[in-house]
Amino acid sequence: MSNLFWKTLMLSPVCLGLSVLFSAKVVAAEIETSPTTKQQLLTQAKTDADQVLEQVNRYSREGNSQNSLSQVTSVSQFSDVQPTDWAFQALQSLVERYGCIAGYPNGTFRGNRAMTRYEFAAGLNACLERVNELITTATTDLARKEDLATIQRLQEEFQAELATLRGRVDTLETRTAELEANQFSTTTKLVGEAIFAVTDSFGDNDNNNTVFQDRVRLDFQSSFTGQDVLHTRIAAGNASTLPLPNGTFEGTQTFNLNPGNNNSAFIDWLAYYFPLGGTQVYVAATGGIQSDYVPTVNPYFEDFDGGNGALSTFASESPIYRIGGGAGVGVTVPFGSGSFKPSLTLGYLGSEASNPNQGSGLFDGNYAALGQLTLNLGDRFTLAATYVHGYHAGGTVLFDAGSGSTTTGVVGTSQANLVGGGNPYVSNSYGFEAAFKPSDKLSVSGFVLYSDITGFGVADDNEVWSYGLGVALPDFGKPGNLLGIFAGAQPYAGNATGDTPYHIEGFYRYRVSDNISITPGVIWLTNPGQTDNNAVIGTLRTTFTF
Repeated sequence: MSNLFWKTLMLSPVCLGLSVLFSAKVVAAEIETSPTTKQQLLTQAKTDADQVLEQVNRYSREGNSQNSLSQVTSVSQFSDVQPTDWAFQALQSLVERYGCIAGYPNGTFRGNRAMTRYEFAAGLNACLERVNELITTATTDLARKEDLATIQRLQEEFQAELATLRGRVDTLETRTAELEANQFSTTTKLVGEAIFAVTDSFGDNDNNNTVFQDRVRLDFQSSFTGQDVLHTRIAAGNASTLPLPNGTFEGTQTFNLNPGNNNSAFIDWLAYYFPLGGTQVYVAATGGIQSDYVPTVNPYFEDFDGGNGALSTFASESPIYRIGGGAGVGVTVPFGSGSFKPSLTLGYLGSEASNPNQGSGLFDGNYAALGQLTLNLGDRFTLAATYVHGYHAGGTVLFDAGSGSTTTGVVGTSQANLVGGGNPYVSNSYGFEAAFKPSDKLSVSGFVLYSDITGFGVADDNEVWSYGLGVALPDFGKPGNLLGIFAGAQPYAGNATGDTPYHIEGFYRYRVSDNISITPGVIWLTNPGQTDNNAVIGTLRTTFTF
């Protein structure tokens, strides 16, 4: 149901109850021959209204923030309300006749969004102030005897329903008070995810055993203004990557992204999002990656390395977003209007930002600077062009996601990661991403990546290529399910000998409930490590969200 429906529903019993106050006002106006009776009725009505106003004001003081509502005088001031809306006349009456419905400072009403208690209290407070004003002025032409009779008849007819609603509200207030008294924070909520994964690989030179691995993330999300979010995430797990022929990293799955492997808990991400005018700002103190603040243009496959998207790091997003990470800042500036909605994103992340030693730090160590232009052409088509410039110390891998590793990348062959011949090198990477959603049941997305490597040693120059295409079928079988197929070439070194390493992945996420999903899937790797081999990885992933 729309937000306006619930606002009207919640305000209806209140307005019926407040009609007693209006009744007192009208009776006082009609009884001109009895000043004593008139004064008594007005005094009683004023007292009742003041008591209700005091209760609402107490809630209003709790909700003072940037999201305070501003009063409007005409329904035309709401940019998102149209005369064709089903509740337009009701909203018009509440705004223009009674003057007790407020909108947001940006001129929107947001009628389809759920209403908070603070918003309800603000609207109710405006209505009560209007009633109090009418009672105080004691204008005699506000209502007629016929109106009073109609209100009284309605009150008598709905007496049982009003009593039931009153009981429900009392019960709800009691439960709400209990929740408020026992919550651990008024500004923070906990979002958790636990993954169980049974995995094994098959193919040439395979010597693996079947493993049962896990990863847990607990994300404390704090908001101080209602528009900002501070993420403090604690992670633990034991899911290491399966060893594949030639030491390649192509079999990395999203739940393998955990620096520890013995279920030791640590803070793996600390970042703060906040708006600055129309710009969205991202600041990471640790664990930041490029996809935290820039659109990856890969819907349904991307789940921010969680347990409800693609199985592999390759299928979840373009490898260009795996270059660099750590601590830094990113900003996204939207511009344009209508169905054409472009945005410009700029970011900088340093892998060794907390290290004060020579050759490290925020600007002197490994870093990656990103720029991306994203074009949203309506709700169905998105294009993006991405550029990443990175500096990498000697021996460090290209696709490290900010780990600064000298041995293990998170995607691609060993040849594509260990470029530079062991010497420091600079990377200039260019990416193109696109997504097309012809219907709510089908999405097609893909990417192309080219990295130009300039080494600081003799004959250290190189180039890296990668590309992929995915087809997603959301709600396949039943709502909440997802069938995904992704194929492409893992990042490979153009100057290295060998065959192109292809990656073919299929998975089916079955939604058991709103909080549990089971995802069986298969990853087929041809020529891993750019050699003539084959490997097949089978995974059964169960994800719990809470």
